Amino acid sequence: MEPETLALLMVGGLFVLILAGIPVAFAIAATGLAFGLAGFGTDLFNLLPARIFGVVTNYTMLAIPLFVFMGVLLEKSRIAENMLDVVGHLAGKSPGGMALAIVGVGVLMGASTGIVGATVVTVGLIALPPLLRRNYKKSFACGTICASGTLGQILPPSLILILLSDIMGESVGTLFAAAVLPGLLLAGLYVLYIIALGRLRPEWVPPIGAEERAALPRRTLLLQLVKTVLPPLALIFTVLGSIIGGIAAPTEAASMGALGAVVLVLLSGNLNRRVLTDTLQDTFKITGMIMFVLMAAQVFSLSFRGLDGDYLVESLFDSVPGGEWGALLFMMLMLFVLGFFLEWIEISYIVLPLLLPFFHATGTDMVWLAMLVTLNLQTSFLTPPFGWSLFFLKGVAPPEVDTRDIYLGVIPYIGLQAVAIGLVMAFPAIATWLPRAVGW
Repeated sequence: MEPETLALLMVGGLFVLILAGIPVAFAIAATGLAFGLAGFGTDLFNLLPARIFGVVTNYTMLAIPLFVFMGVLLEKSRIAENMLDVVGHLAGKSPGGMALAIVGVGVLMGASTGIVGATVVTVGLIALPPLLRRNYKKSFACGTICASGTLGQILPPSLILILLSDIMGESVGTLFAAAVLPGLLLAGLYVLYIIALGRLRPEWVPPIGAEERAALPRRTLLLQLVKTVLPPLALIFTVLGSIIGGIAAPTEAASMGALGAVVLVLLSGNLNRRVLTDTLQDTFKITGMIMFVLMAAQVFSLSFRGLDGDYLVESLFDSVPGGEWGALLFMMLMLFVLGFFLEWIEISYIVLPLLLPFFHATGTDMVWLAMLVTLNLQTSFLTPPFGWSLFFLKGVAPPEVDTRDIYLGVIPYIGLQAVAIGLVMAFPAIATWLPRAVGW
């Protein structure tokens, strides 16, 4: 059988195993091994150890468990709950004020945790029941929580940015700097949408009642703001600023962030054995899952390239009209559709390496492309049927919230994410200005 035919069957086999319910890492490794052995025999095993060794000894990857530890610890210490309560009361006088607070906390949590599941579950548990009690429209409340929780995908220290730095050959600091403005742009679009909805449909997003606001005096509120919001904000600026400013390497900054999170939680009085044990367990689970998928992806990519899959992809792009822009639009559409069925990590380590050689050859700015890819992959958390943010929220939502409410609620935010992609595509400086300004 021709190698190209095996490469096509290999991709098809991967999708069959995933849709059959096989865990993704096992499906990737199984198809890679089976078709690699069929294509070029046991020679595969001569090349594979070096590839896997390169992954597990990559110094940059050490930042992953450290950032995960920092994020999980902040999530389990109830710091997010206090932030949402304070910010919500500050903005609660206006229609949609609580929703604006959720976006604000989503930005802070995203920039401090980078873990979408933790943010969506935390904000869902804390904010959804109060929003429903205040007569917020169910679908809007669900959509806002899901969308705000996914901001951790684009805002540094997002795990996807660390992995994309390895895939695309760019420094982590460059991608962190490049992601700041697109992430804030997306959050700004959410804010504009909520404000507009507050003007057009105030009954969907009623303000906090006067009696409830009066129960928390302004002076007390400002004091709580200093105690609950400023410390995490200072931690974020310290960690990200040291990376973007070139003061510390990502791994060094991540270790300081983990230590800073421990100190912050200790000072808040929430550090105990249970919190620390749960944090360490979740950190091991998340890191183990990521590293296992990365190692399995090496098996798949090595076999696919050995079966001349690169030439198939190159031929596919050559047949797309419009040159570089046509290929870019085609890739964006492909990633968006794949996001309905696959997680971002599989798309990043299976699909992207197959598509990137074409853009390297055309001289496309990899930093700009990385931001477009990151924004695109962020939609995969919101697109049914397998959008993980939808599952996370459904798992903690009250009984009166059904799946239809969640699916309807995320549709406007998927549209806003498409607008953000279009803006970054039309104005590349949104992604490239800050890295150049700080000298990356």
